[in-house]
Amino acid sequence: MEIKFISYDGSFPNLCSGDLKLDIDGKVYTFGGYGHNGPDHYDCFWSSGGSVWFDDDWGDHISSGPWVISKDELPDFLKSEYKKISRIFNENVPFGCCGGCV
Repeated sequence: MEIKFISYDGSFPNLCSGDLKLDIDGKVYTFGGYGHNGPDHYDCFWSSGGSVWFDDDWGDHISSGPWVISKDELPDFLKSEYKKISRIFNENVPFGCCGGCV
């Protein structure tokens, strides 16, 4: 299966909530968003690999990290391409921090 990155429109402070467009065997598929499922549009399957925590003085500590791709959230026809999709996503989308909203 040939999979190519087209675009991702998530941006700070909500980098995690963008729409991902992939070319899969010559057909464009969109992932992400809320309530937009339909032909060729599927739920998101990623989450931030970063973290946020607060110290005793309420100082925030934010770290970014590679995206976590959930194989179980991929459509059935893409589950076997989990590793390839994870690589493509992490190579093309800036790492999230799960704290941009802080």
